Amino acid sequence: MSIDEPDFDTLLGSNLARVFNERDSTRREAAVSELFVTNPIMYEPDNVVEGRPAISAVAGALLEQFGPNFRFAPIGNAVGHHGMGVLHWEAGPQGGPVAVTGADVAEVVDGRISRLWVLLNRASR
Repeated sequence: MSIDEPDFDTLLGSNLARVFNERDSTRREAAVSELFVTNPIMYEPDNVVEGRPAISAVAGALLEQFGPNFRFAPIGNAVGHHGMGVLHWEAGPQGGPVAVTGADVAEVVDGRISRLWVLLNRASR
Protein backbone atom coordinates (compact mmCIF):
# COMPACT_ATOMS: atom_id res chain seq x y z
CA MET A 1 0.00 0.00 0.00
CA SER A 2 1.41 3.37 -0.96
CA ILE A 3 1.46 6.29 1.44
CA ASP A 4 -1.36 7.97 -0.53
CA GLU A 5 -3.73 5.00 -0.30
CA PRO A 6 -6.38 4.85 2.43
CA ASP A 7 -6.59 1.93 4.83
CA PHE A 8 -9.25 0.08 2.84
CA ASP A 9 -9.75 -2.56 5.53
CA THR A 10 -10.47 0.01 8.24
CA LEU A 11 -12.69 2.15 6.00
CA LEU A 12 -14.80 -0.65 4.53
CA GLY A 13 -14.87 -2.60 7.80
CA SER A 14 -16.10 0.52 9.57
CA ASN A 15 -18.81 0.96 6.94
CA LEU A 16 -20.01 -2.59 7.58
CA ALA A 17 -19.85 -2.30 11.39
CA ARG A 18 -20.82 1.31 12.00
CA VAL A 19 -23.34 1.84 9.19
CA PHE A 20 -24.85 -1.47 8.11
CA ASN A 21 -24.82 -3.09 11.56
CA GLU A 22 -25.74 0.04 13.53
CA ARG A 23 -29.35 0.10 14.71
CA ASP A 24 -29.14 3.47 16.48
CA SER A 25 -29.93 6.06 13.79
CA THR A 26 -27.97 8.87 15.46
CA ARG A 27 -24.76 6.81 15.65
CA ARG A 28 -25.33 5.46 12.13
CA GLU A 29 -25.80 8.97 10.69
CA ALA A 30 -22.62 10.16 12.46
CA ALA A 31 -20.70 7.22 10.97
CA VAL A 32 -22.05 7.94 7.48
CA SER A 33 -20.93 11.58 7.83
CA GLU A 34 -17.45 10.45 8.85
CA LEU A 35 -17.00 7.65 6.31
CA PHE A 36 -18.69 9.06 3.17
CA VAL A 37 -18.06 12.17 1.06
CA THR A 38 -20.68 14.93 1.16
CA ASN A 39 -22.69 13.60 -1.82
CA PRO A 40 -22.08 9.84 -2.06
CA ILE A 41 -23.86 7.39 -4.33
CA MET A 42 -24.60 3.76 -3.44
CA TYR A 43 -25.47 1.28 -6.16
CA GLU A 44 -27.60 -1.65 -5.01
CA PRO A 45 -28.72 -4.40 -7.39
CA ASP A 46 -32.19 -2.83 -7.75
CA ASN A 47 -31.67 0.74 -6.61
CA VAL A 48 -29.40 3.79 -6.77
CA VAL A 49 -29.21 5.65 -3.46
CA GLU A 50 -27.93 9.23 -3.40
CA GLY A 51 -26.76 11.20 -0.36
CA ARG A 52 -25.75 10.48 3.20
CA PRO A 53 -29.27 10.59 4.72
CA ALA A 54 -30.59 8.15 2.11
CA ILE A 55 -27.73 5.69 2.66
CA SER A 56 -28.32 5.79 6.41
CA ALA A 57 -32.05 5.25 5.88
CA VAL A 58 -31.44 2.25 3.59
CA ALA A 59 -29.13 0.65 6.18
CA GLY A 60 -31.69 1.21 8.95
CA ALA A 61 -34.56 -0.19 6.89
CA LEU A 62 -32.50 -3.25 5.98
CA LEU A 63 -31.74 -3.99 9.64
CA GLU A 64 -35.37 -3.47 10.59
CA GLN A 65 -36.58 -5.73 7.78
CA PHE A 66 -34.39 -8.68 8.77
CA GLY A 67 -34.83 -8.50 12.53
CA PRO A 68 -32.82 -7.71 15.65
CA ASN A 69 -30.24 -10.50 15.29
CA PHE A 70 -29.33 -9.88 11.65
CA ARG A 71 -25.63 -8.98 11.26
CA PHE A 72 -23.08 -8.39 8.53
CA ALA A 73 -19.61 -9.87 9.04
CA PRO A 74 -16.51 -9.36 6.92
CA ILE A 75 -14.93 -12.32 5.16
CA GLY A 76 -11.21 -11.66 5.34
CA ASN A 77 -9.68 -8.24 4.92
CA ALA A 78 -10.56 -5.51 2.46
CA VAL A 79 -8.04 -4.90 -0.30
CA GLY A 80 -7.61 -2.11 -2.78
CA HIS A 81 -5.42 0.24 -4.71
CA HIS A 82 -5.69 3.38 -6.82
CA GLY A 83 -8.75 4.55 -4.91
CA MET A 84 -10.79 1.36 -5.35
CA GLY A 85 -11.37 -1.15 -2.53
CA VAL A 86 -13.37 -4.32 -1.99
CA LEU A 87 -14.58 -6.13 1.13
CA HIS A 88 -16.34 -9.49 0.94
CA TRP A 89 -18.99 -10.15 3.59
CA GLU A 90 -21.69 -12.54 4.76
CA ALA A 91 -24.91 -11.79 6.58
CA GLY A 92 -27.60 -13.57 8.52
CA PRO A 93 -28.87 -14.03 12.05
CA GLN A 94 -26.05 -13.72 14.57
CA GLY A 95 -24.96 -17.26 15.46
CA GLY A 96 -27.27 -18.66 12.77
CA PRO A 97 -26.92 -19.74 9.17
CA VAL A 98 -25.56 -17.38 6.52
CA ALA A 99 -28.48 -15.92 4.56
CA VAL A 100 -26.57 -13.93 1.93
CA THR A 101 -23.01 -13.23 0.84
CA GLY A 102 -21.62 -10.43 -1.23
CA ALA A 103 -19.05 -7.70 -1.52
CA ASP A 104 -18.84 -3.96 -1.16
CA VAL A 105 -16.76 -2.24 -3.80
CA ALA A 106 -15.92 1.36 -3.01
CA GLU A 107 -14.42 4.27 -4.85
CA VAL A 108 -12.53 6.24 -2.22
CA VAL A 109 -11.77 9.95 -2.59
CA ASP A 110 -9.68 11.78 0.01
CA GLY A 111 -10.09 8.89 2.45
CA ARG A 112 -13.89 8.72 2.23
CA ILE A 113 -16.31 6.55 0.29
CA SER A 114 -17.52 8.39 -2.79
CA ARG A 115 -19.35 5.60 -4.57
CA LEU A 116 -20.29 2.19 -3.16
CA TRP A 117 -21.43 -0.82 -5.18
CA VAL A 118 -23.22 -3.53 -3.18
CA LEU A 119 -22.73 -6.82 -5.02
CA LEU A 120 -24.78 -9.84 -3.97
CA ASN A 121 -23.77 -13.41 -4.73
CA ARG A 122 -26.39 -15.61 -6.30
CA ALA A 123 -27.95 -18.15 -3.96
CA SER A 124 -26.75 -21.72 -4.38
CA ARG A 125 -29.22 -23.98 -6.13
